[in-house]
Amino acid sequence: MSSEVQMALTLGIVTFVFINIFFEVRFFEGLRAYALDLLYHLLEGVGKSNAQRYVARRRKEAVTKSKENFISKYNNIVETAIMDFNWPLTLESFTSALAVTFVFLVFAVLLFMKNLTLSVTIAISIFIVIITAFIMQSKSLKAERVASIMDAEDVICPFAHEGVLVAIKKVLESDEHISDNIRPYFVQFVNNCEHNGYSFRQAMEVLNRHLGPKFDNFAKKAIVFEYNERKGMADIFLDVTDDNAILREINRKKDKAFRKMNRDFMLKTLIVALFFLYALTVPDFKAFMIESTPGKVINTILLSVVCISFARCQALQGDLDTGGPE
Repeated sequence: MSSEVQMALTLGIVTFVFINIFFEVRFFEGLRAYALDLLYHLLEGVGKSNAQRYVARRRKEAVTKSKENFISKYNNIVETAIMDFNWPLTLESFTSALAVTFVFLVFAVLLFMKNLTLSVTIAISIFIVIITAFIMQSKSLKAERVASIMDAEDVICPFAHEGVLVAIKKVLESDEHISDNIRPYFVQFVNNCEHNGYSFRQAMEVLNRHLGPKFDNFAKKAIVFEYNERKGMADIFLDVTDDNAILREINRKKDKAFRKMNRDFMLKTLIVALFFLYALTVPDFKAFMIESTPGKVINTILLSVVCISFARCQALQGDLDTGGPE
C-alpha cells in the first residue's frame, strides 16, 4: 500500500471520528439499532413461517398417515430428541436453527479452505458428527429414563397385592425409591385418582403416556388387576420384575460391547491423526496437503471418511433402551 493511500485512509478515519464526536452523530449506535431491528423482523418472519408449517404438518398428520421415508425418519429422530432434551422447540424451529448453523459452518470452513465445494463437503461431514452427537446424548438420556422406570416398577410391584394406587403411595413416601425425573408423574397419578376425578384407568393411561412404551406392560397389568382382582392375581407383576432383570442384563452386555467399539474407533482415529500431524513436520508434505488443491481434496476425503465412519459406528449400535436396534 502506497504512502498516499495510507495518508488518505488515515485522514478519512480521523475525519469520521471527529464528526461522530463533535456533532454527536452516533453513527454506530444507529447502525446497531438498524441491525437489531432487521434481525428482529427476520426472526419474527421465520417464527411465523415455522408456526404456519407446524399447523399445516399437524393437520396433514391428522388426516393422512405419513409414509416411511427419509423425511419421516428425520422428523421422528428430531421430535424424539426434542422431547428427551425437553427443549421448548418445534420440529420446524429446530430445522431452521440447523439450516442457519449449517450456513455459518460453511462460511467458517470456507475461510480456511478457499474452495466452496470442499467447504460444503466438510461442513456436511461435521454436521453429521454434530447430529450423531445429539442422537447419542438423546439415547443416553432415554436410557437413564428407562432405568429409572424399571427401578420404580421393581419397588412398586412387591406392594401391588395391596392395590397399585396404595403401592405407589407407599413408594412415594420414600424419596430414594423413585427418581426425581419421573417422580412428578407418579404424584400426578395419585392426585388424578384422589382429587381430580379421574378413574383408575384414565389416570394410569395418563401416566403411561408420560412414561412411554417401557411402562406399557406394567400399565396394562395394573388396569387388569384393578378391575379384575382375584386371590393370587398379584403374581402377574412378577413378570414385570423378571423382564426388567433380563433387560438390564442385555443392556449391560450391549453397553460393554459398544464401549469397546467406541474406544477402538477413537484409538484408531487418534493414531491416524497423530501420524498425519507428525508428517506435517516435513515441509514439502505440509505444503502439498495444506496449500495445494489436490492436498485439500485428500484432506476433505479423509475427514469425510472419519466423520461418516463415526456416524455409521453409532448407527450400528442401535437403541440400548429396547434391547435391540431401532
